[in-house]
Amino acid sequence: MNMSPLPSAAPLETREFKREMTLFDAMMIVMGAMIGSGIFIVSADIARTVGSPALLVLVWVVTGVITVIGALSYGELAGMMPHAGGLYVYLREAYNPLMAFLYGWTTFLVIQTGTIAAVGVAFAKFTGLLIPWFSERHVLASVLGLKITAAQLLAIASIVLLTYLNMRGLRTGKTIQGFFTVTKTIALTGLILLGFFVGSNSAAIKANLAAFWKASWTHMADGKILSVEPLSGLMLLAAFGAAMVGSLFASDAWYTVTYIAGEVKNPKRNIPLSLVLGSGIVILLYILANVAYVTILPLHGSPGAADVMGRGIQFAAADRVGTAAASMIFGEPAAIIMAVLIMIATFGCNNGLILSGARVYYAMAKDGLFFSATGKLNRKSVPGTALVVQCVWTSLLCLSGTYSDLLDYVVFAVLVFFVLVVSGIFILRKKKPDAERPYKAWGYPVVPALYIFLAAAIAVDLLIFKTKYSLPGLVIVLLGIPVFFIRRSVGKKSS
Repeated sequence: MNMSPLPSAAPLETREFKREMTLFDAMMIVMGAMIGSGIFIVSADIARTVGSPALLVLVWVVTGVITVIGALSYGELAGMMPHAGGLYVYLREAYNPLMAFLYGWTTFLVIQTGTIAAVGVAFAKFTGLLIPWFSERHVLASVLGLKITAAQLLAIASIVLLTYLNMRGLRTGKTIQGFFTVTKTIALTGLILLGFFVGSNSAAIKANLAAFWKASWTHMADGKILSVEPLSGLMLLAAFGAAMVGSLFASDAWYTVTYIAGEVKNPKRNIPLSLVLGSGIVILLYILANVAYVTILPLHGSPGAADVMGRGIQFAAADRVGTAAASMIFGEPAAIIMAVLIMIATFGCNNGLILSGARVYYAMAKDGLFFSATGKLNRKSVPGTALVVQCVWTSLLCLSGTYSDLLDYVVFAVLVFFVLVVSGIFILRKKKPDAERPYKAWGYPVVPALYIFLAAAIAVDLLIFKTKYSLPGLVIVLLGIPVFFIRRSVGKKSS
């Protein structure tokens, strides 16, 4: 009998990421992180803000252009620096450690964790349609003025489960991601096709053509219409920008694949390709979904109407435009069908967000700018402690905020850093002209400059017209400045 000792696990400091992600896996991260509940919900608010079928679709087209241009631009940075951390690394190299820290700080406090919390809450809301016990109305307790609902606890439970599964290794995480992303992509495609060929409604099409370009902003309070403001000139542009909060949120997170660059095979090729192909496919589906919406339902409606057609896209029950459209195709079972589809979409979306987000905190810890324990890999070669820390903070966000609040926080903060990251392409072309660039940003310098202009314009628009949520997002970013210097000072003393 062989009595030799069993091989011990590798020391923490010698563990490395495993490059197990193929191009397909990377695309599943991009697509899976993008497709959540947004495409089935946010078109209602967009329709109230722009009031025109043409502008509803155009909002999604412009969002798509911005997203794909961003993906084309990020591809250059991803090819140059295929390391764990993605945008954090790009900002560090283009600017300085402070700018990188501010991104990592905001990613932890708002961007990644806020998105995970929002998607988790959406998962719980639609589960509540199938299992009423999990309804948001089911208040379990009240702590310090906060009402804790069954829906919030389910959202947290789903996040904890996915965190645990991703702690078991990259192979487990990418398998879950592939299954849920393929499933929801097929389901969304099927819904779009059924919308065109089965749900197409001549009355809805006629009504939408009659008001095709008539823009208006419907202002609401407590579920009632306060006023309907005709739009033209600068106010039309302002409303258009404000309307993009929803579409940008629904199209967000495509860049999270850059966070796992240290685990992708042939990253200099596969990450740029996954960014462009993955985001391009999803954006096409989003635009087609909204075209389907306006062929099935009238855009205009009344919040007090008794039926789906009467409420229209603007006032779909609880903003569930996808469910309203599906009811015209499937009838009564539509609510159940859509609830299941959105549960699949949000669960898979959060898996990708949870998997990738922890790699940012890992990269920060390696630079001495985050808890040192988050910079270590567990026995499965994944940043287990970073996953746990992310889970804890996200769970607290689930208890403290609503889906729409977190949505507005996330979009503004993301846009600010998007501008900085793409500007980094210009900076690095000058700072490191001889650096290896397997892929160069398409249309440079015009296309990246166009992206910077559009993203900056929308960010300013949100700061003016969504101040209640955008300003706190800016404050959170700026609060990271003293935290950076305190953290760096503590690090020097302990070294």
